[in-house]
Amino acid sequence: MHTLRSTCGGGLIQSGPVPLQNYQALLELCLKDKRLFTDDAFPAHISSIGTGALLKKLPQNLQWKRPHALHKSPVFYAANRKQLDLCQGLVENCWFLAALEALTFHQDILAAVVPQNQSFERKYAGIFHFRFWHFGEWIDVVVDDRLPVNEAGELLFVSSVYKNVFWGALLEKAYAKLYGSYEDLQIGQVSEALVDFTGGVNTRIKLAEAPPDLWDILTRATYSRSLMGCQTHLGTTKVLKNGLVAGHAYTVTGIRKVTCQYGPENLVRLRNPWGKIEWKGDWSDSSCKWELLSPKEKILLRKKKEDGEFWMSLRDFKIHFVDLVICKLTPDLMSQEDGKKWMYSLKSGRWVKGSTAGGSLGFCNGNFWMNPQYWLNVLPVEDSKRSPSTCNVVISLMQKHSTKHRNRAPHLFIGFLLYKVDLQYQESNRKLPPGFFTRHQPVNKHQVFLDEREVTHDFHLEPCVYVIVPSTLEPQQESEFILRVFSRKHVLREMGGNTSFTLSKEVFQKRDTNRSGKLDLVELHAAVQETGISLSNEVCNLMAIRYGDPDLQISFESFVCFMLRVEIMGEAFRNLTQDGKGIYLRESEGFCLDGNRTGFTLKPNRIPKDLRFTGMASIAGEVVATVKSCGSFRQKGKNCPLRTNNHKANPPRIVGLLPLGS
Repeated sequence: MHTLRSTCGGGLIQSGPVPLQNYQALLELCLKDKRLFTDDAFPAHISSIGTGALLKKLPQNLQWKRPHALHKSPVFYAANRKQLDLCQGLVENCWFLAALEALTFHQDILAAVVPQNQSFERKYAGIFHFRFWHFGEWIDVVVDDRLPVNEAGELLFVSSVYKNVFWGALLEKAYAKLYGSYEDLQIGQVSEALVDFTGGVNTRIKLAEAPPDLWDILTRATYSRSLMGCQTHLGTTKVLKNGLVAGHAYTVTGIRKVTCQYGPENLVRLRNPWGKIEWKGDWSDSSCKWELLSPKEKILLRKKKEDGEFWMSLRDFKIHFVDLVICKLTPDLMSQEDGKKWMYSLKSGRWVKGSTAGGSLGFCNGNFWMNPQYWLNVLPVEDSKRSPSTCNVVISLMQKHSTKHRNRAPHLFIGFLLYKVDLQYQESNRKLPPGFFTRHQPVNKHQVFLDEREVTHDFHLEPCVYVIVPSTLEPQQESEFILRVFSRKHVLREMGGNTSFTLSKEVFQKRDTNRSGKLDLVELHAAVQETGISLSNEVCNLMAIRYGDPDLQISFESFVCFMLRVEIMGEAFRNLTQDGKGIYLRESEGFCLDGNRTGFTLKPNRIPKDLRFTGMASIAGEVVATVKSCGSFRQKGKNCPLRTNNHKANPPRIVGLLPLGS
């Protein structure tokens, strides 16, 4: 058969981390033309493997071959296999396999990630697809079936114990495509893969500080179909004398309370994703501890088989493992009974330099309030059996990778603070003012900011109104994020106007009539009006100078920054009015704003008695445009025409409550 390249019918549309490829359309076109699919978006080339240390492990005669060239009877998936039966290859991604192992206990979830109506026989065209949850949405990743092998035809990366089974190798290839390359799978955490496979929310427990009710937590997690993984301590020796692998990810596959002659014992069942090398301590396959059980219980639990699965006591588990990750499923993946009990909400947002990237409270810059704020109303649950005084609420904050390659840009330190909201603020849709955060203490006073993709906390909250403020540790750091909340009953919405509208691509695409990817001045003004924000033509023109290209064309990215900064300036304006009406600024407030906040001094006769928001925006816009012009003058070797009363001591800048400069 000839090959069909992915640039043919079906097309490529760059959308998110991977090109949007229509699997069904490409498959049908391949079958029609009797050709095999070739994916140019993730080619059979060294660039798909990576550029780092992984290259040193590769054989000299690396080849890319399809399964039909490797086995006379290739099979996509063996449904009769109860265990994973996959082997790790040259890529050090035990975390990926440990998470995948957890999926095998939930065949319905595995089938959602690995569509099993794919075959090397019926409708075979060298094309396969897999589904991953990526930053708030399920995406379909298409790959061809060319796999890297050595000269002997052995797979270099993930392979199956059964040499004719290829779903694991193809899934790994799709996951590598999602994150940039095979090299990008070298370092990772089982918690990240569990979320990518399920869309769930992780809870991490440091076992050295495990709560007294750890066994109850494990029991509830098992009952609710949560997926669990863990990791051992780092060490200089790869395989320890006790049989555990240092710095290695394992899957928690079960728990059991047994009755011994001396009393009850809590056991945890674990599996090494390598499929071999097991624990040698108490309750291992060869342990004499099994003689303390009844014959029936011993036969039920004990299996003398080198398959990588073993039991250990909860006490030893807490000693030999660093942390436990519990991935709580979304209600649609829970059991029908549990799914009805939980609510799940997701909000997307971003920290933008100069407007919504206020940083944490630890940086005394007074801009913490500028961070996105989310209003959370925790509602009491009607339960005839009991009326708990507190409600279980899980809050998760996840940052998005800033590059296509997951390991090429370090994570920012992120976290969030949760505040109980006074009655006087509960009816307002406006952002809480700076004074609120100086007068109130957060519920989570000891919030630790972590340089991880996701930060999650469990709370037991009284039914009330709260505000969630996600932030980076340091101010002026940019990233997109998603905020997720699990509880029995709640309402979650963003505070501070129509940010959800302004961030919507729909408004931009609707006004981009010629599909150029940019808005001109007329289209920009129409788009701004559609979001519900009223700005004069003069202000729009000034903003176009600040955010546009030399032709005053605004890209989508610039449009988002522009709208966010207009909104934050409106919030600053309302917060500076002493009567709280947000309609005008009195003369003294104008002096405060322009004298102390921006570094510019405006003469009294230049400030109107009542300065309205549009006027303030116009003044700010003119200052920004002038500063931008100064930059152009300086680049050309000319003197800047801008003069201020205090420019020697205070050079022109835009900071603080008028976050229009970068």
